[in-house]
Formats: sequence, C-alpha cells, structure tokens
Amino acid sequence: MQWIQDARAMFNHKCAECHEGDMFPTGAFSFNKPFDMHERCPKCNANYYPEPGFYYGAMFMSYIFSAFIILGFVMVLHWILKLSLMASFGWLMIVVAVFFVWWFRFARAFWLNLIVGFKPEKKAIAKAK
Repeated sequence: MQWIQDARAMFNHKCAECHEGDMFPTGAFSFNKPFDMHERCPKCNANYYPEPGFYYGAMFMSYIFSAFIILGFVMVLHWILKLSLMASFGWLMIVVAVFFVWWFRFARAFWLNLIVGFKPEKKAIAKAK
C-alpha cells in the first residue's frame, strides 16, 4: 500500500519523490547542523525547495500535531500516572528536548510528501544510482 511507503519515508526523513535519498545531511537525532537540509535529493535530484517559503505550511502542521501530542502526554502523566503538574511538565520538557530535531525534520518530510508526493519513475532513477 502506498500510504505505508509514504509514512515510512516521512518517519525516516527520506525524499518524497523517490523514498530513497536522505533529506538531511546528518542523522535524525543529530544536534550537529539540525536545520541544514539538502537542496536536492542525492539519489533522484528532486528539488527540496520548490518555491520560496514552501515550508511555512510545515510549521503550522508541526504546531497542530505537537499541540495534541503535548496535551495528551501531560494528561496521561498527570491524570493516569498521578504525577504532579510540575513533574508532568518537567518530563514534557525532557521529551521535547530529545525529540526537537526529529520533530522539525518530520514536519518538513510530512509537508513535502503531502504536497509533492511519490513518483515511481524517480524511484527507478534513484535505484539506478
């Protein structure tokens, strides 16, 4: 199923068009150059910046997703595990600090997959390299 391949590419920060090339030069949890992104896919040469300001939508999607996840995380810690509100927010800060770079990159990969989408001919080009 195509949506499973798309989800795998998003979670692994791979190219939206070929699902092979890396979108970022460093690892998913690397704090070394966390915001650097390739201009083009190293495998199929897809453009990662189709237009100026392309990733503004990714910011909004990141905000929406993270708000629900954060709210749910704190609610589970406070209401189900019975931690104090301060302890719940303390754990939240630790989780956010660890996953910040990954989440930023996921939002960009999600947005690129949503707008551009998979192209089987690009996958063939990437496999040939």
